[in-house]
Amino acid sequence: MSLSPRIIALLLACLISAVTVVFLTFVEGVTNSMLFVVGVSSFAVSFFLVLYAIEFLVYREVNKMYKTIHKLRIRDFTISRKNLVKSNNPFKKLNDEIFVYVAKKQKEIEELKRLELFRREFLADVSHELKTPIFAAQGFIHTLIDGAIDDEKVRDKFLNKAAKSLDGLDALVKDLVALSQLETGEIKMHFEKVDLHHVTHEVFEQLERVAQKRHTVLKLKTDHSGPFWVKADPQRISQVMTNLVENAIKYGNEDGKVLVTLEEAKKHILVSVKDDGPGIPPEHLSRIFERFYRVDKSRSKERGGTGLGLAIVKHILNAHKTRITVESKLEKGTTFSFKLDKIETP
Repeated sequence: MSLSPRIIALLLACLISAVTVVFLTFVEGVTNSMLFVVGVSSFAVSFFLVLYAIEFLVYREVNKMYKTIHKLRIRDFTISRKNLVKSNNPFKKLNDEIFVYVAKKQKEIEELKRLELFRREFLADVSHELKTPIFAAQGFIHTLIDGAIDDEKVRDKFLNKAAKSLDGLDALVKDLVALSQLETGEIKMHFEKVDLHHVTHEVFEQLERVAQKRHTVLKLKTDHSGPFWVKADPQRISQVMTNLVENAIKYGNEDGKVLVTLEEAKKHILVSVKDDGPGIPPEHLSRIFERFYRVDKSRSKERGGTGLGLAIVKHILNAHKTRITVESKLEKGTTFSFKLDKIETP
C-alpha cells in the first residue's frame, strides 16, 4: 500500500499528539480540558509541519527527479537556467547535478554512436573504392597471363587499362593520406603572400585541355585590375582552386561556362567558383563535403575523381581559419565560395 504525504503526516501527527497527551497525564494538576487542548494543538502543528516537510521538501523534489529521468529517457536535454540557480536544498542540487551529468554523458554516447556509424560507412566506402581499381587491374593482367599477351593489340589495350586503374588507385591512396594528415594536423600550412589572380590563371592553364574536351569556357571576373594579395599557403590554395574549377568543368553543362570571381572587401578577398550545370538537390547540400559522398554515383564514377576532393578542400580552408559555403539551384548551377585574409600592399 502506497502512502501519500497527507496520510503519512496524519499518522505521524496522531502519534506525536498521543505521545504528548500520555506524557502530560503523568503531570500533576493537568486537567482533561488541558489535555484536550494540548492534544488538538500538537496534532494540528505536527500535521502541517510534517506535511510541509514531506510534501515540499521531499516529494516535490523527488518528483522533479522523476521528471528529469523521464526527460533523459526521451532525450530531451532542455533545462531552464532558473533550475541551475544555487540552492541550499540538497535535493535540488542533486536533481540539477543528475540532469547536467547524465545529459552530458548521453550526448557523449550519441556522439560516439555517430562516429561509430561514420567509421563503418567510411570503411565500407574505402573498401569499395579500393576494390574497384584493384579488381579491374587484376582482371586485365590475368587475362594477359592466360594467353592474351600474345595478341599485340589486346596486350597494349589491356596494359593501358590496367595502368589507368592503378593510376586511379594511386590517386585515391594519395588523397586518403593527404586527408588523414590534414585531419590530424600533420600537414602544416606555410603562409605566404599569394596573388589569387596569378593562381587562378595558372589553374586555368592547367585545366585548359579538360575544359576543351567539354567545350567549357573558363572566365575570371574581378572588381579591379591587378593582383589580389592574400595570406595563404600557395600550394594548398592552388589545390583548392584546381579542385573547385575541375569539379565545375566536370559537373557543369557541356558547352557551358565556369566563372571564377574575385571580390575585394575591407579585410578579405571573396573567392567564388560558379558553374552553369544542373545544380545539386537541396537534400544533398549538407553532405557534399563528406568523404566519398557522391550526389549521382553513376555519373561521378564516369567522370573520375576519388570522391575526396571537396573533403580535402574543406580541411585546407579550415586550416586557413575560413570555411567554404555552397549555393545551388536546380538547372541554374552551383557556386562554391570562401574568404581569405587580405594583405595590404603599400
